[in-house]
Amino acid sequence: MNFLKYIIAVGFILSWGPQAFAETPEEKGIAIAREGDRRYDDFHDFTAETIMTLKNKQGETSVRYLKNKTFEVKDDGDKSLVIFNRPRDVKGTALLNFTHREGNDDQWLFLPALKRVKRISSSNKSGPFMGSEFAYEDITSQEVEKYTYKWLRDEECEGMPCFVVERFPTYENSGYTRQIVWSDQKEYRIWKIEYYDRKNSLLKTQTFHGYNKYLDRYWYADEFRVVNHQTGKSTRLEWKDYKFQVGLTEKDFRKNSLKRAR
Repeated sequence: MNFLKYIIAVGFILSWGPQAFAETPEEKGIAIAREGDRRYDDFHDFTAETIMTLKNKQGETSVRYLKNKTFEVKDDGDKSLVIFNRPRDVKGTALLNFTHREGNDDQWLFLPALKRVKRISSSNKSGPFMGSEFAYEDITSQEVEKYTYKWLRDEECEGMPCFVVERFPTYENSGYTRQIVWSDQKEYRIWKIEYYDRKNSLLKTQTFHGYNKYLDRYWYADEFRVVNHQTGKSTRLEWKDYKFQVGLTEKDFRKNSLKRAR
């Protein structure tokens, strides 16, 4: 290319302006999601104790105590086990999750009263988990591949600059048409999620509180709060006694051991 043609070409490119090379909202949205996910890679496993408080529209509450175990699977989603320890009417109830990056997640629920393990079908994952405002699909790890994304804007949240990203479930039978997620731009911690139902009406809002850093890398919240705007009910999860890399293996997450889960 001679010098004159080079000058003309450069002038033509510059005339497009910076918008020509800017990320699209979709590209920026997926980039934010991937970076947030990358920051939680390689934790291997952890356990935690959880207090679940259910509140109805009249303000009446009930409290449940749970144990959580999570194991990171290479090149796939996480495996997790949720075990109810008390009160007596739910003691021994256990939910086993196998999350997958592609396809439907696998979930099994053990109900002591029935003394049997029940598989949660893909069509029922939008239903409430044990009477809480969390759906079964909320309990599994939120793999990046489960959604498509669109960056909406940057704005302040929790006193920090945050990304606001809209994500759309790609899996069939989700109870949501879309979710809007607020995460801070420094650590990519999620602070708020709005969930929209199948009619695209605001269903519930989840907020995250009391983040702490573990292993000098991983940020986990001490409290989740979910408010259902359509029913007036709410659920609070208080997380305590996080322990990382305790030596869990895939053998700790066998369906056949659900009845003996502790």
